[in-house]
Amino acid sequence: MPSAAEILESLAMIANAWTTLAVLWHIYFGVFAAAALFNWRPSNRLAGALLIPPLASVSVLAWMQGNPFNGALFGVLSVTLFALLRSTSDTRVMPASPFFFVLGALLFGFGWSYPHFFEGEPGTAYLYAAPLGLIPCPTLSVLVGMATIFRGFESRAWSVVLSSVALFYGLFGSLYLGVTVDWILVGGAVTLLILVMQRRVENVSIY
Repeated sequence: MPSAAEILESLAMIANAWTTLAVLWHIYFGVFAAAALFNWRPSNRLAGALLIPPLASVSVLAWMQGNPFNGALFGVLSVTLFALLRSTSDTRVMPASPFFFVLGALLFGFGWSYPHFFEGEPGTAYLYAAPLGLIPCPTLSVLVGMATIFRGFESRAWSVVLSSVALFYGLFGSLYLGVTVDWILVGGAVTLLILVMQRRVENVSIY
Protein backbone atom coordinates (compact mmCIF):
# COMPACT_ATOMS: atom_id res chain seq x y z
CA MET A 1 0.00 0.00 0.00
CA PRO A 2 1.30 3.51 -0.78
CA SER A 3 2.30 5.61 2.21
CA ALA A 4 -0.07 8.22 3.60
CA ALA A 5 2.14 10.96 2.18
CA GLU A 6 2.02 9.43 -1.31
CA ILE A 7 -1.77 9.10 -1.22
CA LEU A 8 -2.20 12.66 0.00
CA GLU A 9 0.13 13.93 -2.74
CA SER A 10 -1.86 12.07 -5.38
CA LEU A 11 -5.17 13.46 -4.10
CA ALA A 12 -3.72 16.98 -3.96
CA MET A 13 -2.53 16.70 -7.54
CA ILE A 14 -6.02 15.77 -8.73
CA ALA A 15 -7.65 18.50 -6.63
CA ASN A 16 -5.37 21.21 -8.01
CA ALA A 17 -5.09 20.02 -11.62
CA TRP A 18 -8.82 19.61 -12.28
CA THR A 19 -10.36 22.71 -10.71
CA THR A 20 -12.34 23.53 -13.86
CA LEU A 21 -14.02 20.13 -13.67
CA ALA A 22 -14.70 20.73 -9.97
CA VAL A 23 -16.45 23.99 -10.85
CA LEU A 24 -18.62 22.11 -13.35
CA TRP A 25 -19.58 19.57 -10.71
CA HIS A 26 -20.51 22.40 -8.36
CA ILE A 27 -22.78 23.79 -11.06
CA TYR A 28 -24.25 20.32 -11.57
CA PHE A 29 -25.12 19.89 -7.92
CA GLY A 30 -26.13 23.53 -7.58
CA VAL A 31 -28.76 23.07 -10.30
CA PHE A 32 -29.97 19.90 -8.57
CA ALA A 33 -30.25 21.67 -5.22
CA ALA A 34 -31.91 24.77 -6.69
CA ALA A 35 -34.46 22.64 -8.54
CA ALA A 36 -35.28 20.79 -5.33
CA LEU A 37 -35.76 24.10 -3.49
CA PHE A 38 -38.26 25.09 -6.18
CA ASN A 39 -40.20 21.91 -5.46
CA TRP A 40 -38.83 19.75 -8.26
CA ARG A 41 -39.52 16.20 -7.13
CA PRO A 42 -38.00 13.59 -9.45
CA SER A 43 -38.58 9.91 -8.85
CA ASN A 44 -36.32 8.20 -6.32
CA ARG A 45 -34.90 6.18 -9.20
CA LEU A 46 -34.02 9.26 -11.27
CA ALA A 47 -32.58 11.12 -8.28
CA GLY A 48 -30.35 8.15 -7.48
CA ALA A 49 -29.24 7.91 -11.11
CA LEU A 50 -28.24 11.58 -11.13
CA LEU A 51 -25.80 10.93 -8.28
CA ILE A 52 -23.85 8.23 -10.11
CA PRO A 53 -21.92 10.34 -12.70
CA PRO A 54 -19.71 12.08 -10.09
CA LEU A 55 -18.71 8.67 -8.72
CA ALA A 56 -17.68 7.63 -12.23
CA SER A 57 -15.72 10.88 -12.50
CA VAL A 58 -13.76 10.03 -9.33
CA SER A 59 -13.03 6.59 -10.77
CA VAL A 60 -11.73 7.92 -14.09
CA LEU A 61 -9.49 10.52 -12.46
CA ALA A 62 -8.10 7.94 -10.03
CA TRP A 63 -7.15 5.65 -12.90
CA MET A 64 -5.54 8.57 -14.73
CA GLN A 65 -3.54 9.45 -11.62
CA GLY A 66 -2.35 5.87 -11.19
CA ASN A 67 -4.53 4.96 -8.21
CA PRO A 68 -6.09 1.60 -9.21
CA PHE A 69 -7.68 1.03 -5.81
CA ASN A 70 -9.84 4.18 -5.92
CA GLY A 71 -10.38 3.73 -9.63
CA ALA A 72 -11.64 0.18 -9.27
CA LEU A 73 -13.67 0.75 -6.10
CA PHE A 74 -15.49 3.79 -7.42
CA GLY A 75 -16.05 2.03 -10.73
CA VAL A 76 -17.61 -0.93 -8.93
CA LEU A 77 -19.61 1.42 -6.69
CA SER A 78 -21.00 3.25 -9.74
CA VAL A 79 -22.06 0.01 -11.42
CA THR A 80 -23.49 -1.44 -8.20
CA LEU A 81 -25.59 1.63 -7.39
CA PHE A 82 -26.81 1.77 -10.99
CA ALA A 83 -27.84 -1.90 -10.84
CA LEU A 84 -29.67 -1.35 -7.55
CA LEU A 85 -31.77 1.38 -9.15
CA ARG A 86 -33.83 -1.36 -10.81
CA SER A 87 -35.33 -2.19 -7.42
CA THR A 88 -35.57 1.42 -6.25
CA SER A 89 -39.02 2.96 -5.85
CA ASP A 90 -40.24 5.00 -8.79
CA THR A 91 -42.31 7.24 -6.50
CA ARG A 92 -41.40 10.91 -6.04
CA VAL A 93 -38.66 11.79 -3.59
CA MET A 94 -39.80 13.02 -0.20
CA PRO A 95 -37.75 14.99 2.32
CA ALA A 96 -36.73 13.37 5.57
CA SER A 97 -37.80 14.63 8.98
CA PRO A 98 -36.38 18.04 9.95
CA PHE A 99 -33.66 16.45 12.09
CA PHE A 100 -32.27 14.27 9.30
CA PHE A 101 -32.91 16.97 6.70
CA VAL A 102 -30.67 19.41 8.58
CA LEU A 103 -27.94 16.81 9.10
CA GLY A 104 -28.06 15.92 5.41
CA ALA A 105 -27.87 19.58 4.40
CA LEU A 106 -24.84 20.12 6.66
CA LEU A 107 -23.08 17.12 5.14
CA PHE A 108 -23.90 18.40 1.65
CA GLY A 109 -22.37 21.75 2.57
CA PHE A 110 -19.29 20.05 3.98
CA GLY A 111 -18.65 18.17 0.74
CA TRP A 112 -19.45 21.24 -1.34
CA SER A 113 -16.74 23.30 0.40
CA TYR A 114 -14.42 20.45 1.44
CA PRO A 115 -11.55 22.24 3.23
CA HIS A 116 -8.56 20.20 2.18
CA PHE A 117 -6.02 19.56 -0.58
CA PHE A 118 -5.90 23.03 -2.13
CA GLU A 119 -2.39 24.42 -2.35
CA GLY A 120 -1.59 27.99 -1.37
CA GLU A 121 -4.32 30.29 -0.07
CA PRO A 122 -7.46 29.61 -2.10
CA GLY A 123 -9.78 31.78 0.03
CA THR A 124 -13.31 31.63 -1.34
CA ALA A 125 -12.25 29.09 -3.98
CA TYR A 126 -13.43 26.40 -1.58
CA LEU A 127 -16.99 27.55 -2.26
CA TYR A 128 -16.89 26.77 -5.98
CA ALA A 129 -13.81 24.66 -6.72
CA ALA A 130 -13.38 22.27 -3.78
CA PRO A 131 -12.55 18.80 -5.18
CA LEU A 132 -16.16 17.66 -5.47
CA GLY A 133 -16.47 14.98 -8.15
CA LEU A 134 -12.67 14.67 -8.20
CA ILE A 135 -11.67 12.72 -5.10
CA PRO A 136 -13.54 10.34 -2.78
CA CYS A 137 -14.42 12.09 0.50
CA PRO A 138 -16.06 15.34 -0.67
CA THR A 139 -17.95 13.46 -3.38
CA LEU A 140 -19.23 10.86 -0.94
CA SER A 141 -20.13 13.59 1.55
CA VAL A 142 -22.41 15.34 -0.94
CA LEU A 143 -24.02 12.08 -2.07
CA VAL A 144 -24.61 10.82 1.47
CA GLY A 145 -25.98 14.25 2.39
CA MET A 146 -28.46 14.19 -0.48
CA ALA A 147 -29.47 10.62 0.27
CA THR A 148 -30.11 11.62 3.89
CA ILE A 149 -32.18 14.63 2.84
CA PHE A 150 -34.35 12.41 0.64
CA ARG A 151 -34.82 9.46 3.00
CA GLY A 152 -32.25 7.25 1.33
CA PHE A 153 -34.29 7.40 -1.89
CA GLU A 154 -36.54 4.81 -0.26
CA SER A 155 -33.95 2.10 -0.94
CA ARG A 156 -32.29 0.41 1.97
CA ALA A 157 -29.86 -1.56 -0.23
CA TRP A 158 -28.80 1.51 -2.25
CA SER A 159 -28.24 3.57 0.88
CA VAL A 160 -26.40 0.83 2.78
CA VAL A 161 -23.94 0.33 -0.09
CA LEU A 162 -23.29 4.07 -0.39
CA SER A 163 -22.98 4.67 3.35
CA SER A 164 -20.70 1.64 3.84
CA VAL A 165 -18.23 2.94 1.26
CA ALA A 166 -18.47 6.42 2.79
CA LEU A 167 -17.80 5.00 6.24
CA PHE A 168 -14.71 3.19 4.97
CA TYR A 169 -13.30 6.30 3.30
CA GLY A 170 -14.12 8.49 6.28
CA LEU A 171 -12.29 6.17 8.64
CA PHE A 172 -9.38 5.66 6.23
CA GLY A 173 -8.99 9.39 5.69
CA SER A 174 -9.16 10.31 9.36
CA LEU A 175 -7.17 7.42 10.84
CA TYR A 176 -4.58 6.59 8.16
CA LEU A 177 -4.22 9.80 6.20
CA GLY A 178 -4.63 12.09 9.20
CA VAL A 179 -7.33 14.22 7.54
CA THR A 180 -9.25 15.09 10.70
CA VAL A 181 -12.22 16.64 8.90
CA ASP A 182 -13.07 13.24 7.45
CA TRP A 183 -14.64 12.35 10.81
CA ILE A 184 -17.57 14.43 9.54
CA LEU A 185 -18.00 11.93 6.70
CA VAL A 186 -17.93 9.10 9.24
CA GLY A 187 -20.75 10.79 11.15
CA GLY A 188 -22.70 11.33 7.94
CA ALA A 189 -22.38 7.71 6.88
CA VAL A 190 -23.60 6.53 10.29
CA THR A 191 -26.49 9.00 10.11
CA LEU A 192 -27.67 7.59 6.78
CA LEU A 193 -27.42 4.05 8.11
CA ILE A 194 -29.49 5.01 11.15
CA LEU A 195 -32.07 6.69 8.91
CA VAL A 196 -32.61 3.71 6.62
CA MET A 197 -32.61 1.22 9.50
CA GLN A 198 -35.12 3.36 11.39
CA ARG A 199 -37.38 3.53 8.35
CA ARG A 200 -37.16 -0.25 7.93
CA VAL A 201 -38.29 -0.73 11.53
CA GLU A 202 -41.14 1.73 11.00
CA ASN A 203 -42.27 -0.08 7.86
CA VAL A 204 -42.16 -3.45 9.58
CA SER A 205 -44.15 -2.13 12.55
CA ILE A 206 -46.95 -1.02 10.20
CA TYR A 207 -47.58 -4.63 9.29
